[in-house]
Amino acid sequence: MYSKTGLLQHAHNLFDEIPQRDTASWNSLIGGYARNGNMGIARDLFDAMPTRNVVSWTTMVSGYAQNGLYLEAVEVFLKMWREEGEVMPNAVTVASVLPACANVGALGLGMSVDEYARREGLIENVFVRNALVEMYGKCGSIERARRVFEEMGRSGRRNLCTWNSMIMGLAVHGRAGEALELFDEMRARGFTPDDITFVGVLLACTHGGLVHQGQNFFKSMEKDFSITPKLEHYGCMVDLLGRAGLLNEAYNLIKTMPMEPDSVIWGALLGACSFHGEIKLAEIAAEFLFKLEPWNTGNHVILSNIYASSGKWNSVAEAWRLMRGKQQKKAAGYSIIELDGIMHKFLVEDKSHPEYRDIYLLLSELMFIMRRQVDDEFNLDCGD
Repeated sequence: MYSKTGLLQHAHNLFDEIPQRDTASWNSLIGGYARNGNMGIARDLFDAMPTRNVVSWTTMVSGYAQNGLYLEAVEVFLKMWREEGEVMPNAVTVASVLPACANVGALGLGMSVDEYARREGLIENVFVRNALVEMYGKCGSIERARRVFEEMGRSGRRNLCTWNSMIMGLAVHGRAGEALELFDEMRARGFTPDDITFVGVLLACTHGGLVHQGQNFFKSMEKDFSITPKLEHYGCMVDLLGRAGLLNEAYNLIKTMPMEPDSVIWGALLGACSFHGEIKLAEIAAEFLFKLEPWNTGNHVILSNIYASSGKWNSVAEAWRLMRGKQQKKAAGYSIIELDGIMHKFLVEDKSHPEYRDIYLLLSELMFIMRRQVDDEFNLDCGD
């Protein structure tokens, strides 16, 4: 009770008073810390447990995933699945780890989890299937996502989340026509769209360049479905208008928003200004971004590039001077690659991997082959 109501110190004090703690009491306290975002203490408690059951492992997997620590969620799952062996994932564990797989791009692991779920009879769980649709869609395997979606249709197990995940998957992969057809089919089958549905629909219009349709969908949210647009919907519209070069319309929409625009909104406008070479609105968007994200030097870089493309070199120098004055270091980018169920994290010019010499040798060979292929194609085009 204390854990679920956020009174963690009370919960922990009571836990310390228990003379013989069972697994359930450990799980309750760990779950409380996980729900409140304190995964450090949750992990310390988890590591100190004398015995763990499937609830213990699932609490950690879901806790990491819900707090955006997707790589950690995958690593705990793999430790449970492959190293421990005695406690096997249940439907809740599977439904918890699949979103983490989606967010780190671990398609191979996701496929293995799919096979496991089918083998163990967990596939009939609607949450597992929905998680599979989302995972395949986010990992770029849209055809596999569609197959799971169609399987759910034959068994009559689709819910609104299923439709939303499939529409979103099609939308972000540029298959706008299919996404909007699915939206029409969803309504024809008696499902009422919610705010998440319209994020997917507006994304489809954005990636498909369907400005008028996007505007009509945006207006219909309140008019036809009594859904008040949220920040995400305004962000989609600013992105849609900006990509189409309708920068003044995008800016006017921002000014009429009933809530304060965030960095995503202004970032979408700045990105559109960069693409279309619009300086005046870029300066306005950048000024707001400098206040909202004072640590993000990338906004200075984008603005300086817009100045450079217009030949305003004094402004370029000023943008770089401001950026140096902030003395902010950009966080290093990294890639995560899955191989045989193990997650490998690489930074730029990373040499921490034990096999880095072989990795760089192979990369050099690949670069040589690609350059030779490009040269051969160039010579053929020139009739050489």
